[in-house]
Amino acid sequence: MKRALRWLWLPLLCGVILVGYFAAPPDRGVAAKTGKADRRATAARPSPVGVAPATLSDFGVYLTGLGTVTPFNTVTVKSLVDGELVKVAFVEGQLVHEGDLLAEIDPRPFEVQLEQAQAQLAKDEAQVGQSEANLVRDTAQQKFAQTEADRYARLVAAGVIALDQGEQLRSNADALAGTMTADRAAINSAKAQMAADQAAIHNAQLQLTYCKITSPITGRIGLRLVDKGNVIHTASQNGLAVIAQVEPIAVVFNIAEDHLQGVLKKARACPDASCLKLPVEVWDRDRTTKIATGTLLTIDNQIDQTSGTVRFKATVLNEDGALFPNQFVNARLLVDTEKQVVTVPATAVQHGPDSTFVYVLKPDNTVEARKIRVSASEGDRSLVDTGLSPGEVVVTGGTDRLQPGSAVVAVREPAAKNGL
Repeated sequence: MKRALRWLWLPLLCGVILVGYFAAPPDRGVAAKTGKADRRATAARPSPVGVAPATLSDFGVYLTGLGTVTPFNTVTVKSLVDGELVKVAFVEGQLVHEGDLLAEIDPRPFEVQLEQAQAQLAKDEAQVGQSEANLVRDTAQQKFAQTEADRYARLVAAGVIALDQGEQLRSNADALAGTMTADRAAINSAKAQMAADQAAIHNAQLQLTYCKITSPITGRIGLRLVDKGNVIHTASQNGLAVIAQVEPIAVVFNIAEDHLQGVLKKARACPDASCLKLPVEVWDRDRTTKIATGTLLTIDNQIDQTSGTVRFKATVLNEDGALFPNQFVNARLLVDTEKQVVTVPATAVQHGPDSTFVYVLKPDNTVEARKIRVSASEGDRSLVDTGLSPGEVVVTGGTDRLQPGSAVVAVREPAAKNGL
């Protein structure tokens, strides 16, 4: 009996399933068909897309590289004499001009040296005067002695006086001639000492000049490295401060060596050095803001083998002080300008597995995929060599939902600025 009751649940379960099936709504299959129709209708509904026309305009070809702002000149201000720093005449961070007073060294030791040199010069000038007076006196005496020696020589020849007396007078004249020679040597020695004294005076005056430290260039001075009251030495490696020339300022940036010949070719095509003055735009690190504009100054004389790049140097006036030494920037060098070429927004260019194409809007508000050839892109514009004509409208937004022949609703996008 228990075994028979165990198998009674199976027919009861089958009966419940049959009742539920026949009790279901009769339009269940119709609803499934309706859902499929709705999906087909949604797929056929026109998609809103952004569009913009292909335009005919000038297109700049740029080379972009990471760069560093570099001062044209950097000077470490040092003292040329040893002494106590008694005055600091600059404010940290200020703009100083060439010749401005920056600091002073105690001048008193060098003033004493100057006075000593001047006193020695006066002494040696007096010595020259004394030697010259002695020469005048000895010249007169020698002239008289020579006259007497000649007169007595004639008397000796006539036998009037003895030979010894004549020889004595000749010896006196010769001795006075030697004294005259010694006087001239003393004069020359004193004059030489005067020249040494004059050099000592100039040296002391120069040391006094070095006591006033002035700016050798115009630029922005950095933080003070030595405080007033310290004794500074010429042999010290650290200076008083560092001055960097920031107006104008330089930007050094790297360009791949593959583009070097193109720039050199353009430079060689010009008869003078002005060809190197190609425009250079300086942008911030994020490439969102243009900071300044300058010109190409020169190109390095060798390629960096480790990076395969060449260093370019541009000059920027930097009158507003927007560029700061050692600042990282992006530099864009304008190497050429294509005149009146077809360009489209960069967002319109699509890349397939084997080609580059754009979706072109047809008069019936459907799109077709058109193969094109893009030779360059700058900012938000791309240069199209083949495949498009000026005035044709291309899809710039919503392309992920499109395929050839799709119906669209065109939404004209505002003209975009040509940024980096």
